[in-house]
Amino acid sequence: MLLSRFPRVAFCHAPTPLERMPNLTRHLGGPQLWIKRDDCTGLATGGNKTRKLEFLMGEARALGADHVITQGAVQSNHVRQTAAAAARMGMGFTGLLEHRVADPEPEYLNSGNVFLDRLLGASLEDRPSGADMQAEMETLADKLRAQGKKPYVIPGGGSNTTGALGYVASAIEMVNQANETGLRIDRVVHATGSTGTQAGLLAGLQGMNSGIGVLGISVRAPKDKQEENVHRLAQATAERLGVRGGIDRAAVAANSDYVGAGYGIPTDGMVEAVTLTARLEGIFLDPVYSGKGMAGLIDLIRKGHFTKGENIVFVHTGGSAGLFGYTHVFNQSQAMA
Repeated sequence: MLLSRFPRVAFCHAPTPLERMPNLTRHLGGPQLWIKRDDCTGLATGGNKTRKLEFLMGEARALGADHVITQGAVQSNHVRQTAAAAARMGMGFTGLLEHRVADPEPEYLNSGNVFLDRLLGASLEDRPSGADMQAEMETLADKLRAQGKKPYVIPGGGSNTTGALGYVASAIEMVNQANETGLRIDRVVHATGSTGTQAGLLAGLQGMNSGIGVLGISVRAPKDKQEENVHRLAQATAERLGVRGGIDRAAVAANSDYVGAGYGIPTDGMVEAVTLTARLEGIFLDPVYSGKGMAGLIDLIRKGHFTKGENIVFVHTGGSAGLFGYTHVFNQSQAMA
């Protein structure tokens, strides 16, 4: 897999650390836990989207774009990192924010990622829950073209075959780290949403014949839909890379038991996972993605889903800035403790 044939911009502070989580391992009494610190990718507090943006913004530059458009929920980590990438490259940027959370607190609408978006100079436009966000972006792109601009549209989460290349690169990086340290990775676990991270990991790990399984903990879609979407993108990414044999549907695994009431809506498991990881390992997760992903991992360990001899790598997809949009949730939890 020769990634150097694709346009790319260097944003990521790579390789990101691959660290043990000894205290959480001991606390849970389960498998050996490791964490891939993609919260440390560097761009505007980091996160998994930075890896995707290396290829997306590389393609945008190759096409001569001067304005970038993307979309996400109000507290979108992706919108924040894309705004930073556009600022760094001297491009215009518009982020469309879908209001997926009903009756939000004022801090959700103004703090965390939203505050950082504004600090980065992003132009933000609101859209109601359930809007066809891809169509909304295309309409805006047509408007900008009529003004003589050259917009480049990035799908939500940066999840297309171009963005997924970022997690093919991450898979290669992780396997290299494991080889250098003698670590046998049995399973990779992470929060899965727009599918680009999981699809890229699958395409990369299968393309290297690593034998490493990937489990996505869904933060939005039901299991069947999530797995179908991941497989579709993973297969398309593998085809683009020329991976022989493609991606076996049986290799795609998602667990949707930890979504709770919906995307971005807190759960008790998420609050516990964020709190435990902070207090035992000194690592901040986020309330929408990695918090629910870790909640799933913790619960599955407690249910005996993994053996003690396994080495599990949790991919930290970043987003701790979003905690500031949810302080009321953690304040309430501490008050009840």
